[in-house]
Amino acid sequence: MLKRNKQFLIMLLTLALPFGCVGCSGGNSATYEQISGAEAKALMDSESGYIIIDARTQEEYDQGHIPGAILIPEYEIADRAEKELPDKDQLILVYCRSGRRSKIAAEELVKLGYTNVKEFGGIIDWKYETVK
Repeated sequence: MLKRNKQFLIMLLTLALPFGCVGCSGGNSATYEQISGAEAKALMDSESGYIIIDARTQEEYDQGHIPGAILIPEYEIADRAEKELPDKDQLILVYCRSGRRSKIAAEELVKLGYTNVKEFGGIIDWKYETVK
């Protein structure tokens, strides 16, 4: 009888376990949106109150960046974002040199609870104004 109860309990747990955590993914299921440079430029031209993050290094930033971009290297996002970007619902546009670091930075922002993050790749594909 004990063996049969043990088998029943194991079967019950096996069937019930997947349902025990419905809706609890363990974190934020939000994600960032990947957009093109042209889409980012259109947002810059039509929206207000957005922030542009350059996820490159200081040296790269000094060589040329998108007007109004603030420098937060991707490896510093986790440490600096909440202090420098207090509004987690604000539109945040993220770029780097080629798109790799901006994806990392965008993913980190989402993990930190930012809800309106758009990543638009690299400045190497940016066809619009830059400043030094």
